[in-house]
Amino acid sequence: MEIKTCCFTGHRYLLKNQIPTIEAKVTEKIKKLIMQGTTHFITGGAIGFDTIAAQKILDLRNDYNKIKLILAIPCEDQADKWSDEDKVIYENIKNQADKVIYVSKKYEKDCMLKRNRFMVDNSNSIIGTWDGRKRGGTYYTLNYAKKLNREIILLDYRGQYL
Repeated sequence: MEIKTCCFTGHRYLLKNQIPTIEAKVTEKIKKLIMQGTTHFITGGAIGFDTIAAQKILDLRNDYNKIKLILAIPCEDQADKWSDEDKVIYENIKNQADKVIYVSKKYEKDCMLKRNRFMVDNSNSIIGTWDGRKRGGTYYTLNYAKKLNREIILLDYRGQYL
């Protein structure tokens, strides 16, 4: 039986008043994918949308014990410059993840790109939130997923679509 996998892409910095809506929408989309047989979920381990997605997977594991959280982290020192609060959340997620994969040992200029490609290459679908900027990691990752003909589930975020 083929393992169905979904990855996530989105922005690090989200407006606080939009976070509850984003959390509700991502939870709804994850549940729908679970009902369609998706069991593995890959997130990049960054602050912002990645953290929201990872926390929702961890919450949903209580009701759907077959789902797995995989962290695809760009480099071992990813969180070195983060706030102490963000580091605590990150370590908590890492400790609860079913698998942690480091795409690069140390930070390199293309380690984020390699991480994003790894996630899409190993997924059937992608859930994303995008603010409409035609540059940056989220834009690139969504377009890479489109090029590989992955199912793209784009949350309504500021009314922007590919």
